[in-house]
Amino acid sequence: MSGKLGELLVSQGLINRDQLTSALELRNKNKTRLGAALVQLGHINEKVLATFLSKQYGLSAISLDDVRISQDLVKLIPRSLCERHCLIPLGIEGNRLSIALADPTNVSAVDDVRFLSNMDVDVYIATETAIRAAIDTAYTSTTELEKIVPLQEDEEDLKTSNIEIASLEQAAVEVDTEKAGEKPVIRLINKLFLEAVRRKASDIHIEPFESYSRIRFRIDGALYELMRLPPQLKSAIPTRIKVMSSLDISEKRLPQDGRIQVRTRHKKIDIRVSVLPTMFGEKVVMRLLDQGATTPDLAALGFEEEQLKVFRTAASQPYGMVLVTGPTGSGKSTTLYAALSELNGPDVNISTVEDPVEYNMLGINQVQMKETIGLSFAAALRSLLRQDPDIIMVGEIRDQETAEIAIKAALTGHMVFSTLHTNDAPSSVSRLLHMGIEPFLITAALSVVQAQRLVRVICENCAEADDKITKEMILAAELPAHWIDTCKPMRGKGCDRCAKTGYRGRQGIFEVMPVTERIREMVVKGANADQLKKAAIEEGMMTLRQSALLKFYRGETTLEEVLNNSRPDTDLKT
Repeated sequence: MSGKLGELLVSQGLINRDQLTSALELRNKNKTRLGAALVQLGHINEKVLATFLSKQYGLSAISLDDVRISQDLVKLIPRSLCERHCLIPLGIEGNRLSIALADPTNVSAVDDVRFLSNMDVDVYIATETAIRAAIDTAYTSTTELEKIVPLQEDEEDLKTSNIEIASLEQAAVEVDTEKAGEKPVIRLINKLFLEAVRRKASDIHIEPFESYSRIRFRIDGALYELMRLPPQLKSAIPTRIKVMSSLDISEKRLPQDGRIQVRTRHKKIDIRVSVLPTMFGEKVVMRLLDQGATTPDLAALGFEEEQLKVFRTAASQPYGMVLVTGPTGSGKSTTLYAALSELNGPDVNISTVEDPVEYNMLGINQVQMKETIGLSFAAALRSLLRQDPDIIMVGEIRDQETAEIAIKAALTGHMVFSTLHTNDAPSSVSRLLHMGIEPFLITAALSVVQAQRLVRVICENCAEADDKITKEMILAAELPAHWIDTCKPMRGKGCDRCAKTGYRGRQGIFEVMPVTERIREMVVKGANADQLKKAAIEEGMMTLRQSALLKFYRGETTLEEVLNNSRPDTDLKT
């Protein structure tokens, strides 16, 4: 039958002979159906295949979007049979049972259903993706889900929110969530999105373990467990998310990346999806990017007055390079967006290349990097230089090629902003040297290098004195001795506004190193990062530890945050 189907598709011009050969090889290797192999290889669209099969075999095609499977059908036809033959029962009328089938040539599937139900069977055609999603929804315990997702909570939000789904290449398609919200699994995921937005979470983690699945939110940089789900949801939750982000639901052995766009009544959220196979199932991590967020104000990020002055002076130059460094999630992109916002105007041509585009900025030309089609940072940067730019922002310098192009741009009359992954500001020079950039090019291009981290801010509503912090602990953290007597450590007791965490929001701590004449000379002579840092401190640079301690001294953050986000300066003292 598979050979006949393949020949029919070739004769109709829907696939060519080479595509059929490769699909047959994949089918034999993975022991799957020919149709599934053709779809997996991208040789044919799943809906086109379903329409062809419908016409070829005289069977009606059906959409499963609005079909609800009764519990009587779930009890009648076991899940194992549905998954083995890729079918789903639809309904019973008299002594006739209707089923949706992905492969109409699968005679044994119809025979098995007829034998098990002792009924006549009517067959409809549906896509494999839709059938497998329907199986996960229908055969998941509704009772358990109702306990987790009660109908009365946020019912208005669920019915009035529009959820749009989009892959990285496709345009967004709007989904009717008023109907979708009736299905427990779909309602659970929608509520997760709403709760993540309400709590201002940056990431959602869905992690499968042997006896349960755990859901955690990352809020203000820390992970908090939200709930634990029963083990039968290990497959249903990732499958639904894959459907929403246009990923391959049949592929459970390889990592996949996708995208979902969620629109609530008040916000539009872009969600980047990463699916990773683990020992007990597929782990899903979703990064939330608020597309409607306002561009941050540079002065509100947490700079000290002198640091902000140095950074602004360097950023406002007609040419040169500003580097912002720090680990993932330290707010580097936010700082650069804030700087670009201040420089943006009708007389300036600003272009960026990013991965991903986190803020949509009016008046700035933003390019989304796509490695899969060859649009890398280096390739996009070359094109930007032919677009008559005044200011360029490169999301990240990852390799020598990108670094060389960015530095040459800074030396030929352009202002370049970019980021690196290093521990502190002086280490950025060493990183560029290790990439193969000549010292004289680095010193000629660099205007300022800034390292940063984010510390959690104590909740103003429940702030109180922290009596557990002793003077010895403060001295050990390197707070200047003459500040000890006037330092009053604070902490957040925990309240409803901060979800009992004691923190609400984050601010930056910064290390701003202007590339002065002394620093340039040291770089050319081969000074290492520690020597550069000592020289910068002598010239007045405030380190990350000092910046964090200043916030602790003012009662804005805790000693724990200082110790977790900055390393001691002791090893730099002579």
